[in-house]
This record gives sequence, C-alpha cells and structure tokens, in this order.
Amino acid sequence: MQKLSRRSVLAGGIGAAGLMLGARIPSVQAAEGKVRVAWGDVIDVESLPMAVALARAKDRGVDNEITSFAQEDLAIQATVGGQADIGIATPFAVMQKVKDLRIFFQDEALIFYAVVSVEYKTWKDLDGQPFVFHARGSGTEAYGNFMAKQNGINFGQISYLSGSDNRAVALLGGQIKATILDLANTNLVMEKAPDKFHLLPGPKQAVTNEGLFAHQDWMKNNPEAVSVITEEFLKLYREMKDNPGIIAEERQKRGLLADQPKVTAAEITDFIKQGMDSGLWNPEGGSETIAQADVDFYAIAGALTGPADQLKWQDFWDLAPLEAAKKKLGG
Repeated sequence: MQKLSRRSVLAGGIGAAGLMLGARIPSVQAAEGKVRVAWGDVIDVESLPMAVALARAKDRGVDNEITSFAQEDLAIQATVGGQADIGIATPFAVMQKVKDLRIFFQDEALIFYAVVSVEYKTWKDLDGQPFVFHARGSGTEAYGNFMAKQNGINFGQISYLSGSDNRAVALLGGQIKATILDLANTNLVMEKAPDKFHLLPGPKQAVTNEGLFAHQDWMKNNPEAVSVITEEFLKLYREMKDNPGIIAEERQKRGLLADQPKVTAAEITDFIKQGMDSGLWNPEGGSETIAQADVDFYAIAGALTGPADQLKWQDFWDLAPLEAAKKKLGG
C-alpha cells in the first residue's frame, strides 16, 4: 500500500508562549456569503473525509471555501484574527488567551504510536534517553510529555524531525531509537523491522487532534451554517464506520485529489478502515467525556495552564451544535 502520511497536530512552535496575534499571515479570500475554512496543510488522503463533509455541506447550500496554509499555526492564527470563520486544527495552546474560541466537532483523534527500539522495554527505560518529536509544541510532543509525566520520567536529549515518514526512515536507518509515529508509518516500521522495534502503550482516551473551532460570536450569528456543517461531518463519519469505501466513492465522484492518481480506491478504503478501527475518526463527533479528556490531557502535556481539575471543558468546547445534530439524525 502506498504510504499515506498524516500531519502535525498542535501548531509547530506554538506552545504555551503562544500565537503572535498581530503577526502577518496570508489573507483568506472568499466570495461574500462563503464560509471561510482555514486548514493547516494540503488536502491529502487522510484529510479527504474533511473535504468530503464540507463538499456535502456545500450541496446543502452552505457555500464554503478551504484555504490551505503551509503550517497549522497559520490556520489557527487566521481563525483567531477573523480572516477565517472556521479553523480545523488543535487550538488549545491559544484558547486561554483567546477565550471565545470553541471546538464544536472532533475532526480527528490524537492517534499516534510510540515506536521504540526493543532495548526499551517500558516507558521507564526511556528515563534520561534521547527522544525525537515532530516539532516544538506539536501533538507528538504533547503525547510524549503526557506519557513521561504519567510514568515519572524525564527524557534526555530532545530532538525534532518533521514528518512521520522522515522519522520512520531515521528509525529504520538507525539514526534514532525512539519517536512517535502516525498509523501508516508505524505499520511501515513494524513490517520492515519487527525484530528491532516495538510499541509502548499510549494514552487510554483518544483526545482531540484536530477539531472544528470558531469564535462564539460567529457561531451565534451563523447558526444554520454551523448546524449543516456539523450534521454533514457527523453523517459522513457514521457512514464511514459502516462503509469505509464511501470516501473513495466520493473522491471519484467529486474529482478530489486529482493530482494523486496513483492512490487507488482500494488503498483509500483500506486506510479509512484502519483509521476507523483505530479511532482516528469518531463516528459520534465528540462528547462531554472527550471534552474533559482533552482538558486533562493538554493540561498535563503543558498546552493548557493550570491544574486540570480547575479547568472547565465548557471553556474549550461547545457541544450544543453536535447535540442538536445527534437529536436530528438520531443517536
């Protein structure tokens, strides 16, 4: 199967020091009446469900336009600054400064894997040992920091190497011994060198990697757009659970990823099935349990400031659109 890589989560370099709210960013241009969606990457196989859900929302009259940014922090920044209406990212690191941002749907869960040399039997064996993450402030770093704190250890030298595919190559080439990888590259490493590497356990609760988020005022002023978009994401993710082939069908129907003709329908379907089985996409879109788990995880990981038990999930999530969608669609 062609290697289908995923992207970073928390914006690289965004951390607790935060977003530069006045910095220059590329403008998000959309015709009047369009919902402007900021996305911190190009559309690829993993983001196809997002593109399909937004296309279906457009079919129902909610015109929208996705603007891709080179880095996820720019997509967050565009949404914070009002250049975009909806962001799709992980904005927790800025939400305590920009207090009216709310996530209203979990686009993807934080599904990564700690792939390490077999010499490290447990997390405790990594105390004082070098570890490689995607980028400062990234989801991989949040994952590693969380597990380190849970196991009472401190990593030794921390290094950064962008891209799961690059870190997989470094593992296989012997340049590094411990890192965090996405699903596709974890499979690649374990297929090629099962005698050299193994997986360490990760967080038990699948917290939010990428969520749909917006300013509360925009959500209040555009309830129909929020409702339709939420419903289409929820319907599609439920459909993916029962029929993972739907994404390949929609890709062909809508001409998505036309620049990647070598990715076959079978490969896309297999990847979607693996993602659904691993919990990458949640067919229920979120819940109080997930919202609270997000707060607990990102507080421990350092993206949120303050003890988790003093933080309220309601300050980061607005479940009203999702609850309304579930009531309308059932479930």
